[in-house]
Amino acid sequence: MTLSPPLDINSRAEILATGARVMRIEGEALLLFAGSLSEAFVRAVEILYAAKGRVIISGMGKSGHIGAKITATLASTGTPAQFVHPAEASHGDLGMITADDVVVVLSNSGETSELSDIIAHTRRFGIPLIGVASRPDSTLLKAADIALVLPAAPEACAIGMAPTTSTTMTLALGDALAVAIMEKRGFKPTDFKTFHPGGKLGAQLLRVDQLMHKGDALPLIGELTPMSDALLEMTAKSFGVVGVTDANGKLAGIITDGDLRRNMTGLMEKTAKQVMHAGPRTIRPEALAAEALGIMNDKKITCLFAVDESHAPVGLIHIHDCLRAGVA
Repeated sequence: MTLSPPLDINSRAEILATGARVMRIEGEALLLFAGSLSEAFVRAVEILYAAKGRVIISGMGKSGHIGAKITATLASTGTPAQFVHPAEASHGDLGMITADDVVVVLSNSGETSELSDIIAHTRRFGIPLIGVASRPDSTLLKAADIALVLPAAPEACAIGMAPTTSTTMTLALGDALAVAIMEKRGFKPTDFKTFHPGGKLGAQLLRVDQLMHKGDALPLIGELTPMSDALLEMTAKSFGVVGVTDANGKLAGIITDGDLRRNMTGLMEKTAKQVMHAGPRTIRPEALAAEALGIMNDKKITCLFAVDESHAPVGLIHIHDCLRAGVA
């Protein structure tokens, strides 16, 4: 295999200049687009938010690839969405689109011939149509109920023909719509976790109640429990800690290995209340496990009791539970 010769300094400079030029052109186009958003964008967000069915995205070629990404972003942020390929739509997939749906069609020119059947289908059955194109007088935007116009901006390639700036603006528009709908819906991190259960992102969105030990696994004793019995409970549950509850079932304190060492003299003659550390750090079960891990790292402790509204212990999360689940 023949290796390419190393680039000389001039070639490297030219390559870097090209990369910077492309980013600058596309960045300037996005700023232009941001400044040109109008009432049409507001209406698009409202109609997408109110959709009883799904958001159907369609586009051909590069617009189709961008449409698939917008579909995924909407679906992962709480808006049911589906990509329908316009060519497949003409051969039966129009049946995927119902009267409860909202259709978003992407086309830089607005004249892509493969889109004609899907546009006609929305008009025939009164399905809301949002068109995205760069020409206000195009067939797509004239047929659409809501026209989102891409501002006039040069493509970033040297010959001005390869879809670059136009696809970047379309992708950014999709993100803007998805985020606006998210915020209108009041989408929370816990909602996000529902649609992202796997991988690193899913681990960061795990809640304490999804990892904590509960029920009979909890090491708990009463305030008047003799320390001999407290030691048995600590040993049996193997967390190196035991929670101490008061007469009302609230968490009054905890006993750790360190508390045992500090009370070695006459330990067996004492009660749990005499040895416990009062007012321990706790966490709510609905909190993110990442928050629990942060507290444990900050306080240099290995576990936290989860308590309910009345401060009764309902679970215990150990630092090893977080690490096993990939929370970091």
